[in-house]
Amino acid sequence: MASVVALCTSAKKGEPKTPVASARLREGHGLEGDAHAGCGHRQVSLLALADVESVRARGLPDLAFGAFGENLVVEGLDLEALGLGSRLRLGGCAEVAVSQRGKACHQRCAIYDRAGECIMPDRGLFARVTKGGEVKPGDAVEVLDAVPRGAFQAAVLTVSDSRSRGEAEDTAGPAVARLLREALGAHLYAAEVVPDEQALLESRLRFYADEVGLDLVLAVGGTGFAPRDVTPEAVRAVVERLTPGLDETMRAASLRRTPTAALSRAVSGIRDGTLILSLPGAARAAVENLGVLFPALPHGLRKLRGDATPCGEAALPAAGSPRRRGARGGGVRR
Repeated sequence: MASVVALCTSAKKGEPKTPVASARLREGHGLEGDAHAGCGHRQVSLLALADVESVRARGLPDLAFGAFGENLVVEGLDLEALGLGSRLRLGGCAEVAVSQRGKACHQRCAIYDRAGECIMPDRGLFARVTKGGEVKPGDAVEVLDAVPRGAFQAAVLTVSDSRSRGEAEDTAGPAVARLLREALGAHLYAAEVVPDEQALLESRLRFYADEVGLDLVLAVGGTGFAPRDVTPEAVRAVVERLTPGLDETMRAASLRRTPTAALSRAVSGIRDGTLILSLPGAARAAVENLGVLFPALPHGLRKLRGDATPCGEAALPAAGSPRRRGARGGGVRR
């Protein structure tokens, strides 16, 4: 049975954490008394005991729990197999949802200098607290919902002033999310409705690409001629490589139905390992545009994960078939 081996907190950021006898996980916050609690989607961090022991075996037998900045050390649980969105129960009632795998190190720490490696960037796991409760070493850890690492991870952002204010119902975002799950086998990491504000949209796109490391982010709406339609400008500002073939394919499909598809200014592209697509704001048009990409989209996403299969030799899976883990499977930071 999987269990908590150590529970660690620190009063300040940037210093090793210290094991404690017990602590309370607070919903939407993290471990009470820990400096990293309340840090957005990275409210609590976890490491596997086996990973800590592997560093100890390389000449650091006295390495204390908490040295890597982890809140929880767990035993008997394959953290490597858990993708974003996986849910765990800790102790009697506390629950967390995996929100990020790994974390970029901006400078080498003392552990790296001593061991030649810091395991948190590659093997650390971060989570949001979805239900509070007391936790202590020896408590059981139960997997409530395991999202496979191989599942593509996606976020849908509906871009609309009226829908963000609650003046109109968002039908396009849910329709796109449903199609992603049913036809691509993707896990929906998040769905948001944001106003037609370029700076805000740029910020959310960067967050899902840079901080979380999703495979796919879809901006739905704001691609036309209206003065407030700024989605193409926001996408163009954050992507590093444009993907014009995707936009051309979507426009060509729409033109077969309506001549106004020629007015679409939709722009898509790649930021690091994340594909960002912009879609029309109408539910039917958004679903039709996304659907025409499915024959090629899985292969493209696998290429972003590091798949070396030549495009001409790729065996594209049928819609809904399981995806295998790639270099970035499940939101691994790059």
